[in-house]
Amino acid sequence: MAARRTHGPLADPGDGAGAGRRAAGQPRARVSKRAASVDAAADAAAQARERILAVIRAIPRGQVMGYGQVAAKAGLPGRARLTARVLGMNDDPDLPWHRVLRSDGRIAMPEGSRGWREQNQRLRAEGVAMERGRVRHMPRGEGDLDAALWGPL
Repeated sequence: MAARRTHGPLADPGDGAGAGRRAAGQPRARVSKRAASVDAAADAAAQARERILAVIRAIPRGQVMGYGQVAAKAGLPGRARLTARVLGMNDDPDLPWHRVLRSDGRIAMPEGSRGWREQNQRLRAEGVAMERGRVRHMPRGEGDLDAALWGPL
């Protein structure tokens, strides 16, 4: 006796005892697990992006935060690079992107570039004390190990 196929396009429909099975040629009604996980990942990424943007919008005029501080405040500790990526893809002209700096207070763009000059100019216009592309007194995040061990720069 030959083995009976139970799955695939050549499956043996059997004796009809499998009530609830789909008829031959009918499309599957279920969503694949992979497609569901891709949708869930896209939703999580969109939520993370919106949380980061909300924190950046909440930075008061004349104040600055580091990329890592923004991520931590958005509930994403250790995701400073994600903050940088979100800012890099920004297309909102009203977003105060210039208030986000490196953890040491430096502007993250190459010194002298157009973006560097614009960020420096915007920060100075808001009253932020800048010296050679660096904020003089960069606020430290809570629990900053370097600040606890070495003190302010």
